[in-house]
Amino acid sequence: MKRTKIKNKKIGLTHLILILVSFVWIYPFIWMVSASFKTQDEIFSKGLNLIPKNFNFDNFIRAWNNANFEAYFLNSIIVTVSTVLLVLILSAMMGYVMGRYEFKGKKAVLLIFLASMVIPLGFTIIPIYQAIKALGLMNTRLGLILAESGGSHIIFILLFAGFFKEIPKELEEAAIMDGCGFLRIFINIMLPLSKPIIGSVVIMQFIWTWNSFLLPLVLTLSKEGLRTLAVGLYAFKGEYVVDWTGIAAGGTISLIPIIIVFVVLQKYFVEGIAGSIKG
Repeated sequence: MKRTKIKNKKIGLTHLILILVSFVWIYPFIWMVSASFKTQDEIFSKGLNLIPKNFNFDNFIRAWNNANFEAYFLNSIIVTVSTVLLVLILSAMMGYVMGRYEFKGKKAVLLIFLASMVIPLGFTIIPIYQAIKALGLMNTRLGLILAESGGSHIIFILLFAGFFKEIPKELEEAAIMDGCGFLRIFINIMLPLSKPIIGSVVIMQFIWTWNSFLLPLVLTLSKEGLRTLAVGLYAFKGEYVVDWTGIAAGGTISLIPIIIVFVVLQKYFVEGIAGSIKG
């Protein structure tokens, strides 16, 4: 009984510590949502207070209409969804090959993949810019989609490779006996089995692309109408004045799609990560 009580106390203390740490981590997000309902004066006069004196929805109306957030939101949806689909297809196929097949130079390819992970985006922005310009896709959504999806998605490739490696070979052999080729095996057998990895990749890539700032900024400099939400938030920053409530409202709007995607796909996220690590 004493051991059980001591164990329960330790568990309770652990939960309390985790709750406190979680609150410290999530507090800035809560404050941002709270600030989106405040007036400009209330943000500075009330400090870190989380409860607005009067809920002010004008910030959201101003952000959506006056700051052109409707166009920015549409651009973010188109670019993010297209990028996620491209990255998903490419990383799944590469992960399938890396996880299921042996070929000469496989280790060298893997080392090159891993080495590319340490290269900062700032070092690759110039060749990306030149490539998009050479293709005649500057200031276009297609150029931005190709730039966002053409990077090194090594983590996703390794996730798929680890997952596919654990799938029994008998499934492939049976499919080959039935006359299935590479693509048919990949589409009809491997992809349906890899739903947990797909969910994990969609969540992570969606967040990264949705919050991407540098590439959308550089590739849409001369065409404001093609900006994404992350870049569009700069509309609230003037030369001498910053509209903090507008920024908070815009940030809150930009969080909604991320929350929806995570809630819908969260059941696959842990399964996908755990399955790949095991593999």
